[in-house]
Amino acid sequence: MSRKVLTVFWLSVALLITISPAAVADDLTGASRFLCSVVTVGRCDVDGCMDDTPDGALIPQFVIVDLGAKLLSTTPTSGQNRTTPLESIRREGGLIVLQGLQNGRAFSFVISEKSGSASVAIAREELVLAVSAACTPMPASQK
Repeated sequence: MSRKVLTVFWLSVALLITISPAAVADDLTGASRFLCSVVTVGRCDVDGCMDDTPDGALIPQFVIVDLGAKLLSTTPTSGQNRTTPLESIRREGGLIVLQGLQNGRAFSFVISEKSGSASVAIAREELVLAVSAACTPMPASQK
């Protein structure tokens, strides 16, 4: 991946962290299951960077995060039936940090427990996505 793409990617991630949608997210303190909705998507490849949509970036609009099952999944009504295992889950300093790798894509989530705002980085060969999201707890009875 080119140095230019990586530089733009990290600048995009830094920008997303500073403009996270805290006002529309919820407190996740102690939650082990929550729903995240994509707010913005930035896409960088060898040709440069641009804004994108979840559909355009081939990522789901809504993701269920299940820390107990160590799994990300699409909502049942999305019709996508996608799941991704979480390889690393860490809660530290008011943050929930999730990481994994699937089908040549590495991803990292940094989620504020207090605000529910999330910054997500997804990388594969010659492409990076910087995503901001808003998360809210899900009752244990919702599947």
